[in-house]
Amino acid sequence: MIKVFGDWNLRTINTIENALSSDLSSLGNSRDFSIAQSERYEMVVFDFSGLNRMDTAGAYILMRAIGCHDGHCRQWQVTNATKGQKALVSVAAKASKGMMPSLPKPWYEPIERLGKGASNFIQEGYNTLSFFGEFVVISFKLLINPRRIRWKSVVSHIETIGLDALPIVSVLSFFIGAVIAFMGADLLANFGASVYVVDLVGVSVLREFAVLIMAILLAGRSNSSFTAQIGAMKMRQEVDALKVIGMDINETLVAPRAIACLISAPILTFIAMVSGLLGGLLVAWSLGISPILFTARITEVIDIKHFWVGMAKAPVFALVVAIIGCRQGLAVRGSVESLGRRTTVSVVQAIFTIIVLDAMFALLFLKMGV
Repeated sequence: MIKVFGDWNLRTINTIENALSSDLSSLGNSRDFSIAQSERYEMVVFDFSGLNRMDTAGAYILMRAIGCHDGHCRQWQVTNATKGQKALVSVAAKASKGMMPSLPKPWYEPIERLGKGASNFIQEGYNTLSFFGEFVVISFKLLINPRRIRWKSVVSHIETIGLDALPIVSVLSFFIGAVIAFMGADLLANFGASVYVVDLVGVSVLREFAVLIMAILLAGRSNSSFTAQIGAMKMRQEVDALKVIGMDINETLVAPRAIACLISAPILTFIAMVSGLLGGLLVAWSLGISPILFTARITEVIDIKHFWVGMAKAPVFALVVAIIGCRQGLAVRGSVESLGRRTTVSVVQAIFTIIVLDAMFALLFLKMGV
């Protein structure tokens, strides 16, 4: 039990510090009440019944009695203290332990976080649209003068974005088509209409799933790659060096990646469509629908407009992936933490935008009757 009385503030701290050090020294050889010595005591109890006034300096000196060492302290308790005195001692104890004092969270913190999230969302959308406007301007300049396009860089990115992604896009689309055929055949068999599984696979793969699989994989692979590459250049100040020598960043870094995405996306979408239909064909074959009947019904019943609807989405999704990936890369501030956060935001933002745009396309084509 440690009884505290009088004033414990900055004016009396010199006298108190000397008296407290003398009392603590009587418990052992060290000046402070160490952990090894204090193990004989279950808890340090402070009695504030005689305390008049206390400030931060007095609370910090008092907390030497709990013998903090290497982040470990004895348990302590305060009795006969006001709410303010308990809060002051708690902050001083955490400071003595080497911990940052944690302030109590206000009741409106969830509302504040929601507001900040909404504000950041609007700001991100505005910055992305602004960056897209800059890209449109540089695109017109490149169309007027195509010799400024860096074709070597474009071809290199096409290999990375398109050719390297062919296996994973093909495999995933194949299994998506197979899953659709399995589910459709199981449901349609109850109505004796198993042959309509061909229509289901054809429309869903050509119109939606092939292009969505392509876009989501493009967002996971290429979008994150764009952000990481440009972000690393930003951290090494290579982007600043390009600006110093008079090179346009959008023309040098953004345009080749965007052009490569625009060229690769329709090709990947077409491969995804073929793979998805092949997966549905094999499943339908196992259920009694021959490949000849499957292909004949695809060509006769499925309108070609479904193919063009899927292909029309591919360039839009490709542009979304390229613009968001490059913008987030240029937004990196120079630390590894910023690079990781921007890469995560880039992928999430791209996939979110792709899903929203796909829903808008669905509503638009529905109104158009396509």
